[in-house]
Amino acid sequence: MKIRIILADDHPALLAGLTHELAKLPTLEIVGTAEDSDSLVELINTTEADVLVTDYVMPGGKYGDGMGLLAYIRRARPKLKTLVFTTLDNPALTQELAKLGVNGVLGKTQHTSQLISAIHAIYAGSNYFPTHDLTTGHSGISQNPSEKVTLTKREMEVLRLYISGMSVNEIASQLNRTKQTISSQKAAAMRKLGITRDADLFRYAFESGMSAGQ
Repeated sequence: MKIRIILADDHPALLAGLTHELAKLPTLEIVGTAEDSDSLVELINTTEADVLVTDYVMPGGKYGDGMGLLAYIRRARPKLKTLVFTTLDNPALTQELAKLGVNGVLGKTQHTSQLISAIHAIYAGSNYFPTHDLTTGHSGISQNPSEKVTLTKREMEVLRLYISGMSVNEIASQLNRTKQTISSQKAAAMRKLGITRDADLFRYAFESGMSAGQ
């Protein structure tokens, strides 16, 4: 089952670029895009989606932007997972967004692979915030990302492909291994990292800087 995504940003070029990149992944489906608050509100009220990726500052439209718009979205669609994709780097703002019920915040300077990890993590039930911005909360990860963990080359290969959005079956096909082998290598890597949930694996990938392109 694909993760259904709504993208919202008032910069058409960025919106088109994100749509193009995310649409390449077999696990993601872009079900709508919006360039202002009016079109975004119409989308969330008429389109079934799992995750909303939206800019914080998005002028134009009668619903405004920022906290006011996000508060409206939380009330109107409380089950819709929300990721704020922004140029703003403000720990206080991040904390307020978390209090509001937003599921994650990611800077626009991050690589697309980090955005993909964030979408999967949020969909899987985790929160996705810069670690230096939030001082409370348990991520479910017992392994400190700064500590050295020895993964085999094949385990690392499997993890990087998995966090890029590929399924176990797709990884098995690409690497010419059995599904059981891929599942075992993924499980072994997660055990070494002290991770038990996929949501925490995506969070670990973000915190440690792991990406499919490394």
